[in-house]
Amino acid sequence: MANFQGHALPGSLFLIVGLWWSVKYPLKYFHQKGKRNQLTHYYERLEITEAAVRTVFSIIGILAEQFVPDGPHLHLYSDNHWVKLMNWQHSTMYLFFAISGITDMLTYLVTHIPLGVDRLVMAVAAFNEGFLFYHHVHNRPPLDQYIHSLLLCAVFGGALSVFLEVLLRDNIVLELFRTTLIILQGTWFWQIGFVLFPPFGTPAWDENDHSNIMFITMCFCWHYVAALCIVAANYSLVYCLVNRLKQHRGELIGIQNLKSDSTYQKSLLSGSDEE
Repeated sequence: MANFQGHALPGSLFLIVGLWWSVKYPLKYFHQKGKRNQLTHYYERLEITEAAVRTVFSIIGILAEQFVPDGPHLHLYSDNHWVKLMNWQHSTMYLFFAISGITDMLTYLVTHIPLGVDRLVMAVAAFNEGFLFYHHVHNRPPLDQYIHSLLLCAVFGGALSVFLEVLLRDNIVLELFRTTLIILQGTWFWQIGFVLFPPFGTPAWDENDHSNIMFITMCFCWHYVAALCIVAANYSLVYCLVNRLKQHRGELIGIQNLKSDSTYQKSLLSGSDEE
């Protein structure tokens, strides 16, 4: 992660997951609200597929951290010194998310695993991410330390939200709150990359200027507002789509009923004519 691409990769992965959740959870909520229990099987298959994709994403992250040209290539200690501990920390973060994805799949594939285990392991993975980042930026310039500490707000907030879901399963408020924090993590990883490793030859930020720290604080709030807007917009779009489909289905049922009624009336008329 000691470059722009290293922050853009996890940022993109978190963004993809967050945007998907911002559609999946409202869709699931409106279907459950309509008591369409016949869709439960399809949602379970969807959860398994999503968990598999998240596991693959995590494995890609581990491989990227280990086998980039200047990576450790699975060497932890060599020539009396540690090898690329920053890459190893990031690999450890991805490892816990891979374990979370595997646990999610097993929860739906193996019947004797308690349902809340998937959320518990996800909470542990999120807490592990925050724990690693907390001990990740010591002895760095003030701006570098501060911009990473802001990330911890989203990480530990997400860990707490997921842990509450162990007790409050399928709570749409907690699910949407977690979604906003995942999107925030994704956009903030990109922001860290732009600040610490400016691409396209743009000037570097003064990491000791307090004004930059003040701006970054506001910028973090703006990122969260953007995450809230994204989730609210997708929630509204899903609501409109579900209602539109309900109306369309109602119209089709009404047309079918009219056809059946007209057919029945014709049969009655033909029967009376024969008499």
